[in-house]
Amino acid sequence: MTLFLGERAMAPRDFWSLTLPEIGAVLGGGASPATRRADLARLMEAFPDGE
Repeated sequence: MTLFLGERAMAPRDFWSLTLPEIGAVLGGGASPATRRADLARLMEAFPDGE
């Protein structure tokens, strides 16, 4: 977030509308698909959607 909102002066609305592939492209996108799935699973557990 610091890179996008701070250094790149992106509006928060624009940051939150980015897709994971877009973020990965800016950050170098070096993670494997398995790593991205593991990261997503970890985030989903940490921040579950309400029922």
